[in-house]
Amino acid sequence: MKSHLKVHYFQHIAGEGFGSCYAYLQKYQAQITATEFFALPLDQSLEIEALPQIEDVDLLIIMGGTMSVNDEANFPWLKMEKRWIRRYLSAGKPAIGLCLGGQLIANALGAAVSRNPHPERGWSMIQRVQSVPDWCFQLPPQLQVLQWHSETFEIPRGAILLAENSACRHQMYQMGKNVLGFQFHPESTPESLALFLENDEEEIPCIGPYIQSDAELGKIEKKHFEPGNQLLNQAIEYVLQCSVL
Repeated sequence: MKSHLKVHYFQHIAGEGFGSCYAYLQKYQAQITATEFFALPLDQSLEIEALPQIEDVDLLIIMGGTMSVNDEANFPWLKMEKRWIRRYLSAGKPAIGLCLGGQLIANALGAAVSRNPHPERGWSMIQRVQSVPDWCFQLPPQLQVLQWHSETFEIPRGAILLAENSACRHQMYQMGKNVLGFQFHPESTPESLALFLENDEEEIPCIGPYIQSDAELGKIEKKHFEPGNQLLNQAIEYVLQCSVL
């Protein structure tokens, strides 16, 4: 990873920061900036000039959020965010989308985002798709990850499905060699999970086969977060190495 990498992230809610990404990128003296969409008045649209210049971003990381990508009426900046994402991706630059972020990339590329049959809230196992080409980002055969969603993405045309589980068919995808979209939260830490619980406004049912209670989630030890954090570090390395900056 080159030093002084210019990393920009899109943050959609106040209670969902950069998670494990921050400490990892700081080791490489990355210059980290953010667009805080949650700070915009709900009745305010966004001009594309307010977003960074594409040539000034070496890596884009799109965080999660409680809103739907389809809710442009209540969050008018969503339309401009997706327009900017399309421009950024058309330049062949590296991007990672986490939960809502993965949905936003998929939707910006023309894929539908809709209600998943089973909401997921808590820890679950995902499995690597067996037919993935060798040149793709390589996942372990299975991995326990933190889930926090009621909607999910279809796989964009030309993308490759990388991971799945019984609750949600589409857990991770790859577009080319520079874009990775996650449905789960590999960036989560004990601190970010505490913020999730404190600021939980997403309309996820309190009961269900894939729902864990606040009490259950509060007992999770720090070691449970580390495999996801390491996976995200590897994903960052992958999209940077496979992209021309």
